[in-house]
Amino acid sequence: MFLNTLSGRFLMLTIAFVMLAEVLIFVPSIARFREDFLLSRLERAQIASLALLATDEVIDANLEAELLRNAGVMNVVLRRDEMRELILSSPIIAPVTQTYDLRDPGPWVLMMDAMMRLWKRDAELIRVIGDPVKEAGLLIEVTMDTADLRMAMLDYGVRILWLSAVISALTALLLFLAVRIFIVRPIHHVVDAMASYAKAPEDARRIIEPRAGALELREAEEGLNALQTQLTSALKQKDRLAQLGGAVARISHDLRNILTTAQLFADRMESSKDPAVARAAPKLVNSISRAVNLCESTLAFGRAEEPPPKLSRFALAPLVNDVIDSERLAAGEHDISYAEDIPSGLTLRADSEQLFRVLTNLIRNARQAIVATGKPGEICVTGREEDDGWVITVTDTGPGLPPKAQEHLFQPFQGGFRKGGSGLGLAISAELIRGHGGRLDLSRTGPEGTEFAVVLPREFAEAPEPVPQRAAE
Repeated sequence: MFLNTLSGRFLMLTIAFVMLAEVLIFVPSIARFREDFLLSRLERAQIASLALLATDEVIDANLEAELLRNAGVMNVVLRRDEMRELILSSPIIAPVTQTYDLRDPGPWVLMMDAMMRLWKRDAELIRVIGDPVKEAGLLIEVTMDTADLRMAMLDYGVRILWLSAVISALTALLLFLAVRIFIVRPIHHVVDAMASYAKAPEDARRIIEPRAGALELREAEEGLNALQTQLTSALKQKDRLAQLGGAVARISHDLRNILTTAQLFADRMESSKDPAVARAAPKLVNSISRAVNLCESTLAFGRAEEPPPKLSRFALAPLVNDVIDSERLAAGEHDISYAEDIPSGLTLRADSEQLFRVLTNLIRNARQAIVATGKPGEICVTGREEDDGWVITVTDTGPGLPPKAQEHLFQPFQGGFRKGGSGLGLAISAELIRGHGGRLDLSRTGPEGTEFAVVLPREFAEAPEPVPQRAAE
C-alpha cells in the first residue's frame, strides 16, 4: 500500500537514483584504489632495492627474501643508465599472465583493468611497470601476486558500498520528509477541501482558502477556489430559480383558469354586430389562446424542462405580422416604426408558438430599449432561407447593449439590460431555439443599434451553445 502512494514511490526512486549515482562513482573509485595500490608496491620495491645498492649489490639471501616479502613483490628490475638490472629476485613458480604499464594509463584502461581484476577470482602473477620515485632511474618493474590486490579491492569496495547505502538512505529520508511537507501535505489539503466541499456545496464556508507556498500548488488552489465559488453561486441561483419556478407554476395555474373564462367571453364577442368589436375579437381570441398556451407551458416548465418543439411547416410572414401588431398596440403613442422584410412565400419548419414567443421577446426588448431613450426609433424584422436552414433577424436603432449585459447575455437574472429587467426573456428564447437545434446570436450591438439573429437548421440536430456576440460596433 505504501508503495502506491506518492511518498512511497518517490522514496524508492530516490534510493534507486542515489544508488545508481554511487555505482557510477564506485567504478572510478575502485580503479583509482587499484592504481594507488600498485604504485605503492612499486615505491616499496624501489625502497627495498636501495638496500642492495647500499651494500655494493651484495646481500644475504634471507635479507633479500625479507625485503621482497615486505615490499609485496617477487622480483624488482631497475633500468638505470640505459641498463636493465635485476636488483631483487625470488623463485617464480608460475608464468606471468599480464603486464600493466602505469607510466601513462588512460582512465578507461584503468577502469577496465580494475573491473577485470574484481571479476577474476583466481590469483595470478602480473608484471607492473612504472616510473621510479624521485627520478631514481628510468624505469622500475616488479612481478607480484594478485591475491592481495584483489582482497584489498574487495575490502575497499565493500566499504564504499556500505557508505553509499548509508548516504542513499539518509538522502532518501530527507527527500521523503521534504516531499511529505512541501508537496504531499498541500495535496492532502486540496483533497480534503474537495471532499469537504462535496458534502455541502452550498456552504460557502467550505470553499478552499489558498495557502500553499509553492507556486504551482497555489495556482491549483486558486483555480479550485474560483471553481467552487462559481459553483456555489450557480447552485444558489438554481435554488432561487427552483423556488421561483414553483411560485410561477402556482400563479400560472390560477391564471390559466381566469384566461379560460375570458376566452369563453371573447368567443361570444365574435358574434357582435359592432364592426370594431368584430375586427378586434379574432386578435383578442388569439392573444388569450396564446396566453393560455403560455400558462400550460409554464406549468410544464415548472415540472421539468421546456417541452420539446412541435415542428410543422408554416408561413413566416403572418406570424411576424401578428407579433408586430401586438407590439404596435403595446407601444402606444411612442414614435416607433416597424418594418418587415419577409418574402411572401417563405415557409419554415418550426414550432410556431415557441417561435412567436421568441420573436415577441426580441421585439419587446428592442421596443423597450428605444422607449428608454425617449427618441424615435425603428425595429426591422427580416427573414431569408439558406441552403442549410432559415435566418430571422431583429434589428433596432436603440442605444445598444451595455458591456455587463453582453457578458451575461443568455443567463437568467444576469443578462438584463433594463433597470428592473431580469434577463429571463433572452434566456428562455435561447433555450427555445436550442430546442429546435438552432441558435440565437447577438450579431452586432453599438450606438447605432442592435441585431439579433435566429438561426434555424433545416435538419433537426443537437443544439449548439448560443454565441453571445459575433461583432460589436
